[in-house]
Amino acid sequence: MTRPTDVFEQRLTNCASATEALLAALLSDTCQPDETIRPANLMAAIRHGALNGGKRLRPFLVMESAVMLGGQGEAAARVGAALECIHCYSLIHDDLPAMDDDDMRRGQPTVHKAFDEASAILAGDSLLTYAFDIIAAPETDLSDRQKTELVLALARSAGLGGMAGGQALDLAAEITPPDEAGIVTLQAMKTGALLRFACEAGAVVAGAGAADRQQLRHFGETIGLAFQLADDLLDVKADAQTMGKATGKDAARGKGTLVSLKGITWAEERLDAIAEEAVGLLSPYGERATILQDAARFIANRKN
Repeated sequence: MTRPTDVFEQRLTNCASATEALLAALLSDTCQPDETIRPANLMAAIRHGALNGGKRLRPFLVMESAVMLGGQGEAAARVGAALECIHCYSLIHDDLPAMDDDDMRRGQPTVHKAFDEASAILAGDSLLTYAFDIIAAPETDLSDRQKTELVLALARSAGLGGMAGGQALDLAAEITPPDEAGIVTLQAMKTGALLRFACEAGAVVAGAGAADRQQLRHFGETIGLAFQLADDLLDVKADAQTMGKATGKDAARGKGTLVSLKGITWAEERLDAIAEEAVGLLSPYGERATILQDAARFIANRKN
């Protein structure tokens, strides 16, 4: 498979830095109108869970989807930051003892280890809520209709029929391993829903029509499948130091994945095929799609 270009790598790095800076500003101690105070310990826990590096792939997908369709960058950056708040909340809660029970995340102690379980729960709750604040705020220069569409799409992607529901299915899978169709469904919800939103949100920010929005949505769904399959392969093949978190946990917990069901060779071949399918979905956009096509290849080739 063709590897991502240097231009892609630089833009991903630039987006990660810009997202980190925007999140740092949004998660400062300064109160917004109608906020009373921002408790110091809560803010410290939030920043520990949200300002800890990472590729910031989801904001990148929002930004680049919008750019491809002619959208303006500042609004896309704020929507991307909102999405990253949702993603970081999910990681904080997934790491809790009642969920995946992880001690390390991105090479540092998880929030409940660095602080305590109650602080981790509240930090996640705060980030989840704040995401919708960021989109709805006057500083996000979009029409009321665009904001409403984004809020609805993000709620559906993150909630009971999306990411949270997928996590519930994932926990149930430790008791009763699902079949192939069940695995695909839970992964499309747990992982794919936010990636689908990221790409579709770029189209909404750009004010694109229904056809473009559907095409970007399909692209997001496809790279979501690739992302989770790559993640499952890394859980088997990578080491904890490279990943910045524990590996081998799926097998240890008896969790069904496509890798455990079909084998590593099948999974690697399927991953290549999914990535190329994603690349093909954007071929109608010509050279404008190069960065997003590289993103699909990056997801398939990632090492952590």
